Amino acid sequence: MPVAVNVCGVDEAGRGPLAGPVYAAAVVLDPDKPIEGLKDSKLLSASQREFLFELIRTHAKAFSIAQASVEEIDRLNILQATMLAMQRAVEGLGVQPDEAWIDGNRCPKLACRARAIVQGDRLHPVISAASILAKTARDAEMQRMHQRYPQYCFDRHKGYPTPEHLELLERYGPSEIHRRSFAPVRRILHLA
Repeated sequence: MPVAVNVCGVDEAGRGPLAGPVYAAAVVLDPDKPIEGLKDSKLLSASQREFLFELIRTHAKAFSIAQASVEEIDRLNILQATMLAMQRAVEGLGVQPDEAWIDGNRCPKLACRARAIVQGDRLHPVISAASILAKTARDAEMQRMHQRYPQYCFDRHKGYPTPEHLELLERYGPSEIHRRSFAPVRRILHLA
């Protein structure tokens, strides 16, 4: 197999939440501009992620952040919507990678070779970089959604099914950005 010259790392953020879009990012790192401290976004603080987010944006050869909407998640299912967001991220790079390294055990349909790597965000800096971009961008989106829907406290839980979020969902019912295909939201809609 030929050695991949332009490898892009791909990861997602937001498969598990009950609200908001799912995000994906694709990154091609520049070997001449190494970035120190890249690791799985879940192992970094919010301030570390934001610092690295800016470094990746300024030092990477190419990057792209994409999403699939709540409507697409509900229509397709979360796995297919995640694959769609990943596909959009790779297509948005502006360069054609030789190979995409995808965090996880499945690959979206891409125009280049693709390799699924379980825990890739912990093993390969290029996937870690994608993980950081996707998570930081999604968190920023949920901060914006908090401004529109302050009663749900999206600034704290980012849409994940925490006890606080579940209690607020029970109290106020689902918002426009809640995923109706997810069981806790569906249950409350059926009770209404």
